[in-house]
Amino acid sequence: MSVAAGVEPPSKAPTGTRPFAGFEWLLAGRYLRTRRREGFVSVIAGFSFLGILLGVATLIIVMSVMNGFRKELLEKIVGVNGHIFATPIDRPLDDYDVVSQRLRSIPGIRLAIPLVEGQALASSQTGNGGVLVRGIREADIKAIPFIGGNIKSGSLDGFDGTPGVAIGRRLANSLGIQAGDSMTLVSPQGAATPFGTAPRIKAYPVKAIFEIGMTEFDGSFVYMPLVEAQAYFNRDGDVNVIEIFVDNPDKTQSVRDAIEADAPRPLVLSDWRQRNRSFFNALEVERNVMFIILTLIVLVAALNIVSGLIMLVKDKTADIAIMRTMGATSGTVLRVFLITGAAIGVFGTLAGLGLGVVFAKNIKSIMASLNWLTGANLWDPTVRFLSDIPSVIDWGDVVSVVAMALTLSLLATLYPAWKAARLDPVQALRMG
Repeated sequence: MSVAAGVEPPSKAPTGTRPFAGFEWLLAGRYLRTRRREGFVSVIAGFSFLGILLGVATLIIVMSVMNGFRKELLEKIVGVNGHIFATPIDRPLDDYDVVSQRLRSIPGIRLAIPLVEGQALASSQTGNGGVLVRGIREADIKAIPFIGGNIKSGSLDGFDGTPGVAIGRRLANSLGIQAGDSMTLVSPQGAATPFGTAPRIKAYPVKAIFEIGMTEFDGSFVYMPLVEAQAYFNRDGDVNVIEIFVDNPDKTQSVRDAIEADAPRPLVLSDWRQRNRSFFNALEVERNVMFIILTLIVLVAALNIVSGLIMLVKDKTADIAIMRTMGATSGTVLRVFLITGAAIGVFGTLAGLGLGVVFAKNIKSIMASLNWLTGANLWDPTVRFLSDIPSVIDWGDVVSVVAMALTLSLLATLYPAWKAARLDPVQALRMG
């Protein structure tokens, strides 16, 4: 059938706009801008933005500090104390030279250091304190990077030839002595007399002062020549332990198996994981608990997004009705409010990411500035193991924090946006 002249064929019914069209973003941005009548809604949105920003930044900072703690403590504890410890079973380690040389020949072992260890009281004219005395040879103490590479005053040259000692800087400060001064060591393991064991008291010149950067070690370790330590602690030419340093501390088990298969005599072996298991487990638990607690900050901010959007939907019921009567679909309304809420979460997360990374990278400078402003030492190394606050950014943790914040923010927008999409235009006009 022909079409009458001047009459156009009927056009297709409107099918709506494509998802996330430009006008949806424009409308969402309009809802985010403040107007006097909607000031309270914008205030809630602002607090949600700040909550997510602070939550993400705090999580990144805390996780970086916890990672720094673990890395620094692991490097210093393992770097000074060794990775595997060999102690005798049947008889004293009087053949330590033969045993240590045999251990050094095993693949994967970098150092095998015989040690004499004992407790003593260090004293001077101005102070005293308990110390751990370690007898060691000059070549061995120079081979330990955290000792031989961190001498702050004095020298380790000729260490074996003189009865001098090397001590930590914090111990030197507490005793009020410097390199070249003398300190007295008092040990209960002295000479046997008819009246019992007499304490051994002997003065030693301080040959070198080192600084590891860990309070416990710098304030309690005293190194003396191995032969002198054997005489001081009544060791009849033997040692307490042979400390073994391996190339890869995370693969000590394979080295332990090689030692057990090739050891020249029966030995009891333990490694750094066994000796420090409770300590590092506590650090890991604390790290996980802090992550959960600080995640609650982001969760509260996400709940603020929910309340803010619900109030915005209630305030915009008339606008929603007008859009629906003009042809907007329920999907269009849902996407508008989804964009509105998600924008708060996305921009808050990105701002928190930037703040957290900048703070974590410059935490030492920031701490120094805060110390200068307050006139107080906010990081007291005497109660925190380490001399400086550490920070190591793990980008895997950062990605996890950002993904968690974005997920919570997007989930928080779903219910208000769904409620807005389900509004009936007629009822919305009546409510408006």
